[in-house]
Amino acid sequence: MDSARSTRPLLWLVLALPGLWMAWRWLATPEAYGYGHAIGDTGDWSAWLLLVTLAVTPIRLAFRRNAITQFLVRRRRDLGVASFVYALGHLLLYLWQKQAFARVFSEAGELQYLTGWLAFALFVPLAVTSNDGAMRRLKRNWKRLHRLVYPAAVLTFVHWALTAFDPMTAYIHIGMLAAIWIARIALRRRART
Repeated sequence: MDSARSTRPLLWLVLALPGLWMAWRWLATPEAYGYGHAIGDTGDWSAWLLLVTLAVTPIRLAFRRNAITQFLVRRRRDLGVASFVYALGHLLLYLWQKQAFARVFSEAGELQYLTGWLAFALFVPLAVTSNDGAMRRLKRNWKRLHRLVYPAAVLTFVHWALTAFDPMTAYIHIGMLAAIWIARIALRRRART
């Protein structure tokens, strides 16, 4: 077994720890840590992991031979799927809290919720095809499909800004997203020259 495969279970354990911590806090202290905290924390972790996933390309372009860079490149799909899993938890908590599809549908057209729904819809095919089999079957189309992560990321952070109690945190993360993209573009141009 190569080192990339041997690290995958440990990586998934680390990626699951925030979710396990949230579940334990909700079960142990539901009066202190309830829906409001859980919906926020699942959304935060989804967005943070998305940022890390998107940062892998500029990190790779800047530090090609670094061991951490190579690890991130090999595990990028795992990070993206973990981001999706937290987004799914975020969505399931929202649906559980609403408890009626009529209420969900009545809110779905509001920009703050529509951006979240659209982001999630874009993430579904990315998560489903984040495996070796899908890469082999889709060939060059796999990369084209996975470029959907960019509009999905924009929608994710717009959703965060529109639904946050304190949108300043979302704005900071939007700035981080912009910095990642600018670094990616600049480093790609530098690599071509």
